[in-house]
Amino acid sequence: MNRFLIERHIPGVENWGPDQLKAVARKSNSVLHGMGPEIQWLQSFVVPGRIYCLYLAEDETLIREHARLGGFPCNVVTKIGGIMDPTTGAG
Repeated sequence: MNRFLIERHIPGVENWGPDQLKAVARKSNSVLHGMGPEIQWLQSFVVPGRIYCLYLAEDETLIREHARLGGFPCNVVTKIGGIMDPTTGAG
């Protein structure tokens, strides 16, 4: 599967409380369950006005379909070409 970074523009999202975030996560999980194993949500990061999400999926079409079914914005989808971290430079 490929890794994708999704940028969702949601004004004021940084002010959402735990209940709002929980409700959106539950909706996302429900949609993903119905879509099958070809798409997986790994993690999301909430920043002012945006949520950045990391997903595994066969292709961008599945990412956009998940957003459509869930009613989530899907402003930018970027296929991740590689990953690095501090261990990449070790040795």
